[in-house]
Amino acid sequence: MSEETPHRRRPRYSGKYPRRFDQKYKELSGNPETLARVLASGKTPAGSHVPIMVEEILEVLDPCPGDTAVDCTLGFGGHTRRLLGRVAPGGHVIGLDADPLELPKTEAALRAEGFGEGIFTARKSNFAGLPAALAASGFSGANVILADLGVSSMQLDNPARGFTWKSAGPLDMRMNPSRGVSAAQWLLKIRPPALEEALIENADEPDAAALAAGLAGKNLETTTDLAEAIRSALPHRPAELVEKAIRRVFQAVRIAVNEEFSALDALLRALPACMSPGGRVAILTFHSGEDRRVKKAFQAGFREGIFSSIADEVTRASSDECRTNPRATSAKLRWARRAE
Repeated sequence: MSEETPHRRRPRYSGKYPRRFDQKYKELSGNPETLARVLASGKTPAGSHVPIMVEEILEVLDPCPGDTAVDCTLGFGGHTRRLLGRVAPGGHVIGLDADPLELPKTEAALRAEGFGEGIFTARKSNFAGLPAALAASGFSGANVILADLGVSSMQLDNPARGFTWKSAGPLDMRMNPSRGVSAAQWLLKIRPPALEEALIENADEPDAAALAAGLAGKNLETTTDLAEAIRSALPHRPAELVEKAIRRVFQAVRIAVNEEFSALDALLRALPACMSPGGRVAILTFHSGEDRRVKKAFQAGFREGIFSSIADEVTRASSDECRTNPRATSAKLRWARRAE
């Protein structure tokens, strides 16, 4: 008589709500049924990233067999996979990502799917490194360039990275944890006038003055410390408006810590020299500060004859996509074509 496998109880957590990331987000187990339930509820599974406006991007970029393409923000590889499928045979895709933790995972996944060195190259760099990445790969210019300026879900969802206020974690927010200062260090050193300016520039924060006075120079070690400090700085605001302020402050601090606007400005300056004649570029932005920069750069390039055509208006995600992927709601797509 064979021995029966002893019954093992499902691990439980104490308290009303799960405390650990893996307990709260059970889809991390990889169970297909769990993933299906999360997707059916209109949410993005934790630890993954659903690419935004894929078909719209492919339409304006029009990647063709033999093209050289660059995905300036590789992330989870969603856009890159579609580019790889369109440039074959004979083409090549370069994927850039500054995150040393996520880049190897995505590269390994793409290699496992059959995309070898002959068609795909991964490089650790933010989008400001586009010229160097092209040169290192032996290309003088690209036919197709894509930059998705959004933060990947793998970063946002993981409390250990310090991007989310929904779970306690170290107040870090660095895309590359080995470079620069953490968000906690940045807030501790900054003065109120400089923080007020950053909150306005990076997030259009209407309560920038009050928040700067309450946050600058404070010793805030965790993401929940920062969220509570924001609530304390706005004691008379309705809860709904305070939660929006929390999102804006986290966005503004993240942009400052990672010097995202400086990197974007460098990319926009470098674009014309990195595009082959007739080349196409598409940039996906997620807030007004980014979109203003892209719009002005494209308009200036069009006036100077560098670009033969540019987007007249932004393209937004469809209502269906926003329902299935709420993170697409704030996305804006602009494009430009290099003169022949």
